[in-house]
Amino acid sequence: MSIQSIKQRFGVIGNSGRLNRAIDIAIQVAPTDLSVLITGESGTGKETFPQIIHHLSPRKHNSYIAVNCGAIPEGTIDSELFGHEKGAFTGAVDTRKGYFESSDKGTIFLDEVSELPLSSQVRLLRVLESGEFMKVGSSKVIKTDVRVIAATNINVLKAVRDGRFREDLYYRLNTVPIEIPALHDRKEDIILLFKKFAQDFSEKYQMPPIKLDDEAQNLLLNYRWPGNIRQLKNITEQISIIGQSRIITAEEMKLYMPSYDNQQLPAIYKGIDNETFSSEREILYKILFDMKKDMNDMKKVIQKLLNKEETTHSFSDNSDYINSFYASDEFIEKSQATKQYNIKHEESINIQDTEELVEESLSIEVKEIELIKKALEKHKGKRKMAANDLGISERTLYRKIKEYGIE
Repeated sequence: MSIQSIKQRFGVIGNSGRLNRAIDIAIQVAPTDLSVLITGESGTGKETFPQIIHHLSPRKHNSYIAVNCGAIPEGTIDSELFGHEKGAFTGAVDTRKGYFESSDKGTIFLDEVSELPLSSQVRLLRVLESGEFMKVGSSKVIKTDVRVIAATNINVLKAVRDGRFREDLYYRLNTVPIEIPALHDRKEDIILLFKKFAQDFSEKYQMPPIKLDDEAQNLLLNYRWPGNIRQLKNITEQISIIGQSRIITAEEMKLYMPSYDNQQLPAIYKGIDNETFSSEREILYKILFDMKKDMNDMKKVIQKLLNKEETTHSFSDNSDYINSFYASDEFIEKSQATKQYNIKHEESINIQDTEELVEESLSIEVKEIELIKKALEKHKGKRKMAANDLGISERTLYRKIKEYGIE
């Protein structure tokens, strides 16, 4: 089957080389039973590729089940995947089949596989290696013949280094890797996608399709697209409904496209992790060390002036000379910069000693607790909304609350 026919069948739009390469790999691996790990940013369309692989495989007439691992609470994930026996836990009023048993001879797609707890990762590894698993609350081994395709939007190797993902499971899943390019890496497809979405929404809402002038097209091509195809589709739908004119200018387009740089400023809404705090730590170190260097330079200048004038001037003369230095443009500029910095950070940083400041402000655990409490307070204890605000899954938030004992 050709790449072009696959695009038409599954609604894949674009002609970039990296996209075509990903489709080609999917076509080649489909007839096998090899595990596949699909990586790419959120919103790039990773969910389409498991369907391509399944429908081109000998398993196409059997079941295909897609599971969002990040949307299932940690306490029930094993039951969902592997099933449970009656009475295995509170609420288990009957025996239940899990996804792996239900999809025997078929394909199971594990989206956000990196969100699986370590205990579930062990169970998954056993299924991949031997095709065996046990239901929750049972000691009976069940055999299953399932093709596993997984996807994630994070750096799995970093998760392995951080101890959040099993290395042996990573290499078992990553038998055949497929990387889906981000939208900003396939700029030649952006206008094509916009036109397709505009035509679709024109038919859906029974109105003329919107079009872009030259400046608006350039704006789309130069935008970072942090939400990838999903964001482009949402913006196109908004403009199709709300836009007064059917010819969209760059100025009107900007109303629907938040600045990518501004989106990155509130880092807590992009996900709280060690990388975020490492970046903040580097910035804080630089600010503090620059301030310390400036203060040391001023001390040296003052000491030099004192030593120089000791033999030729009286103490009063020295005082006059030093006072003139304190009144100089150089000292005033440094003092004002230091004062502004202190005013800006006086509520969050108490500068008694440089080393003490860094240690106090860089506690990841304290910051995490503080941010979680703020998010919960903001949304009146609604964990789902708080998790969305923090950029993490609801299950991860629940685990953090339990870990830190947050009321």
